[in-house]
Amino acid sequence: MVRGIKPRTAATVAAVGLAFATLATVTPASAAGSAAPAKDHPVRLASVTGSARIFYAFRPDDEIRFTVDAQAAPYTRRFPDDPQLKDGLPTDARGTIHFTHRKAETGEVGTADAAVDCLVTGDHVATLTAVITKSDAMPVGQRVGLSISQGHGHAKDRLGFSWGVVNLDVDANGKPVQPVVGTCMAPAPFAPVVDGGYTVRPGDLEVR
Repeated sequence: MVRGIKPRTAATVAAVGLAFATLATVTPASAAGSAAPAKDHPVRLASVTGSARIFYAFRPDDEIRFTVDAQAAPYTRRFPDDPQLKDGLPTDARGTIHFTHRKAETGEVGTADAAVDCLVTGDHVATLTAVITKSDAMPVGQRVGLSISQGHGHAKDRLGFSWGVVNLDVDANGKPVQPVVGTCMAPAPFAPVVDGGYTVRPGDLEVR
């Protein structure tokens, strides 16, 4: 998290939620050139699994590791009181993320566990978000975003995380603020894996 940056106001968060709910009402048929998959075509559910240490350029000597076990669970996070989201979303997911960060200069170790709530894949790349459930380094209840790219051939796996060098906005007065991370929002996978790896199993979004 960028130091000295205050979270957005409740009004801003509400506005973001309203915009998201509006976008959720757009059906695939309304997009130019889009087409829904045939009803008899089985939907393959996405997943991301694995554990790896990454190289973070701004803390090159630190040991940072992410363990991910995430599976798509379409239309399971329902909002009964919202007519637009009462059935949930095709990007709903479940699973866990475990994060550890050992600082080289002090040996101090920070950890966090989070519950996955969203997953989207495209070929060998995935973006997912999770809400912190336990941590000695991050606020419980905060949503974080990850991106994972599974390398092919000699290419390395890569990972990006929302609190690294991104997720900055400005308020109405032009002052920097730390935005709320929305579901499935994550940066490009900017950090190469140096030990371990991930498996991204892509899946189609289920249309209802």
